[in-house]
Amino acid sequence: MRSAITVSLVPQAAGGPFVFWNGLADACEKASALGFDAIEIFPPNAEALDLAAIHKLLAQHKLTVAAVGTGGGWVVNKWTLTHADAAIRTQAREFIRAIITVAAALGAPAILGSMQGRAEGGVAREQALGWLGEALDDLGEHAARLGRVFLYEPLNRYETNLFNRVGDTADWLRTLRTKNVRVLADLFHMNIEEADPAAAIRDAGDLIGHVHFADSNRRAIGLGHTDIARVHAALDKIGYDGFLSAEILPLPDAETAARATMRSFQKLTR
Repeated sequence: MRSAITVSLVPQAAGGPFVFWNGLADACEKASALGFDAIEIFPPNAEALDLAAIHKLLAQHKLTVAAVGTGGGWVVNKWTLTHADAAIRTQAREFIRAIITVAAALGAPAILGSMQGRAEGGVAREQALGWLGEALDDLGEHAARLGRVFLYEPLNRYETNLFNRVGDTADWLRTLRTKNVRVLADLFHMNIEEADPAAAIRDAGDLIGHVHFADSNRRAIGLGHTDIARVHAALDKIGYDGFLSAEILPLPDAETAARATMRSFQKLTR
């Protein structure tokens, strides 16, 4: 398993669970100095990512990109794939398609989290899932053509009413036409929703495509009550060899949070 740390480029997301906030150059320098393998990027849109400049930074600091988030489309524009307005659903899908394309150029998958939306405003859950499934079939195949998987993140009940648990998500993904969407297992959300996070990971098996390495209080692993040893054992059991990426609150400050994450990662994997 490899280590990653998050960087947000979205001012409107201030206060959110991302460690670094002062640009990609700063994040790459600090992540490299602390021994991380990769960065996970949360951009406002695809156009904000200068591929040539990012490739130069990655080479300079011997890093890769673990994943690229699409949540800027929700934070900035309030677009979702399940919005009642068809025009907004189309804008959301094209926004995500562009992120998938630029992420693939960086050798990384894109993440669908908050832009999945929810059933609300007269939209029944069945209808929302129909729209979501159509979008994932389309976007999953777009990612496949670029040689990457597409990551879908079940969120806790306070953020969506579509899928909250890893097992339910994995079961539903298996019904889709595309076979190129994987589950992002976020340990913070799982702490809220799962009776046994380790068992949920084992049950999802090879559909686990990415892990957000966050403790029960959304701080660095080791600062809450998550049984990370059991989670790590479950990941080993399913043969997971991807990233443990710290999508966490930068508390008490970014560098302290990053250092605590790296200590926990090293203790877990050595």
